[in-house]
Amino acid sequence: MHRSREWLFERIRRAHREQGLSGRELAVRFKVSRNTVKKALESPVPPKRKAPPPRKSVLEPVKGFIDAMLREDLDAPSKQKHTIPRIMERLAAEHDFELGRQTTVWEYVRKRRPEIKAEALEGRRHLEGMVPQAKRPGEEAEVDFADFWLDLAGQRRKCVLFTLRLSYSGKAVHRVYATASQEAFLEGHVEAFTVLGGVPSVHIRYDNLKPAVKQVMFGRSRLESARWASFKSWYQFSAFYCAPGEDGAHEKGGVEHEGGRFRRKHLVPPPQVESLAELNERLAAIDVAEDARHIHGRPTSIGFDFEAERERLRPLPADDYDCGLDLTPVVARNSRITVRQCFSP
Repeated sequence: MHRSREWLFERIRRAHREQGLSGRELAVRFKVSRNTVKKALESPVPPKRKAPPPRKSVLEPVKGFIDAMLREDLDAPSKQKHTIPRIMERLAAEHDFELGRQTTVWEYVRKRRPEIKAEALEGRRHLEGMVPQAKRPGEEAEVDFADFWLDLAGQRRKCVLFTLRLSYSGKAVHRVYATASQEAFLEGHVEAFTVLGGVPSVHIRYDNLKPAVKQVMFGRSRLESARWASFKSWYQFSAFYCAPGEDGAHEKGGVEHEGGRFRRKHLVPPPQVESLAELNERLAAIDVAEDARHIHGRPTSIGFDFEAERERLRPLPADDYDCGLDLTPVVARNSRITVRQCFSP
């Protein structure tokens, strides 16, 4: 039976107290050393055992070489970093070391790789941070498309939600389209500018949407489509293109959040409509009602802030831009007409 040291000390002290046994007799009865008996009689609490010294790792002679390989990986391409077998091969070939097992090397690398990465970033921590954005009335807006599902005339379909959001007041205009085509992109802007009664005076933020950007160039430079350049010139505003990927999403976080919030709030469950025009009428009424909403952290409502922003928007041109596209259809030998990727019956 396993006996704890506390139990043993208590029995030794009881036998000494009740039966008057000597140290030698106690050692014989409990089969322990006289030194243990002495400690038990001095204190009822056993002294803490000294932890054995840590075993020396078999990798001790080559830890520096492994660390050097992991530091090389910091600047190496993502698909050309050291694996455990490759580390062992280099240790054997370059340092004549073959004592370590693969699991031993793996445990060491698993612990050291994040530590080495943290050490490398130690001197650059001051570069990481966040600067709160402060927007001026009427100067900026953000635009984005968001996918959602609806039941259109009894059939489940995937459509897109166009959102233009003013950065200062948070006033947003939402419209639904069948696809994220260039015509829908332009028409969404025209609808939003008409509702807002003006155009942002500085710029509108975009990610690299295909209806606007034909090619991403170096830095912020973009090769724009001809119709998009004409549209911007018509309404006299500039486009600010965000960086590609996740970093760019943070540069227009207002509309990214707004698209998801609006979809969860007003498009769940999937709406059932007979036409997209019917749904757009619903969304227009929702946009008007949301003027009373308060954005988190702001004491005033969206509608109140928009009234101060409306006056600072750039005036609209006398005529709206024609978002339609003139095409010359092609008649095939079988008398079928092709319009883009659609064929006549």
